[in-house]
Amino acid sequence: MRVLMVEDARDLAEGVIAQLARSGIVCDLATGVGDARDFHAVQRYDAILLDVNLPDGSGLTFLRDLRAAADPTPVLMLTALSAVEDRVEALDQGADDYLPKPFDQRELEARLRALVRREADRKAEQIKLGALVYAPKDRSARLDGRQLDLTRREAALLDMLIRHRGQYLSKTRLYDSLYGFNDADVGVNAIELYIARLRKKFAGSDVAITTQRGVGYRIGLDE
Repeated sequence: MRVLMVEDARDLAEGVIAQLARSGIVCDLATGVGDARDFHAVQRYDAILLDVNLPDGSGLTFLRDLRAAADPTPVLMLTALSAVEDRVEALDQGADDYLPKPFDQRELEARLRALVRREADRKAEQIKLGALVYAPKDRSARLDGRQLDLTRREAALLDMLIRHRGQYLSKTRLYDSLYGFNDADVGVNAIELYIARLRKKFAGSDVAITTQRGVGYRIGLDE
């Protein structure tokens, strides 16, 4: 895996890069938006670690340029800006994930691996989980050969769960992933309604959504 880190705090960046190297991940360092553009112009990356506040501008400008050019490279925001509004703005601009500073290196690496897996899934025609066959391209799903009738919100929730299959996702993280499909006045507990609807559609199959209290939800095979 080759990663581009866009970060002007060299002490932080060098520590992260050294740890990534121990995990077999090659990481180039750009200390500003201009450098990031130069690196990206000559090298393909599996993922980008991107700060917001940089010496020559905002990392969000670089992110917008990537998405405007239809560049699908997964982007993980690493920033001290941790307010909900900051996360929402970055995700709306096209970020794939958001990790506020300070962070644990183990979580950073786990999220990087997840982003790369998700990008591979996007390129795949189908994702199979037992009797469930999911098509990322149009967010459609079949269960035991039968087409599932999914609303936009249900399809978006299933997309998030199945891309992170086997992992527990918090209610807040699921809510953030559905932000573009929800009115601003919809509360985070609405996720429980969508989970219940999906469970009803999976009833009687080998696919289940399990809950771990205080942690979140996970999709997997019914054991």
